[in-house]
Amino acid sequence: MNQLKAYQETAVSTANKGRLVVLLYEGAIKFLKLALKEIETGNHEARNRYMIRAQDIITELNSVLDTEAGGQIAENLRQLYDFMYRQLVQANIKQDTAKINDVIRLLEDLNESWKAIAE
Repeated sequence: MNQLKAYQETAVSTANKGRLVVLLYEGAIKFLKLALKEIETGNHEARNRYMIRAQDIITELNSVLDTEAGGQIAENLRQLYDFMYRQLVQANIKQDTAKINDVIRLLEDLNESWKAIAE
């Protein structure tokens, strides 16, 4: 287990910026899928923990946007991240799987685009 953690930390610390964005999207998607499973099992504490982790990732993605360098694309991403964050807050309160799935689809679409850029 320690070797896996060391590998993951090394992979993150040596990745370029595009690859880091991909890793963040993948993390948010993973946490949201885990939250969906916890909704099915009725484990509210775990669901909330996974939802908050996904929200934290989206907040981080939003906070590092450079709107001066990124222009309109960065502004559009900011609006999209704000929308996703609000959806997840509501989904967490109401245990709304449809909203979670909508955000997962958005993240997957963005992730595919970033993968094409990063590789």
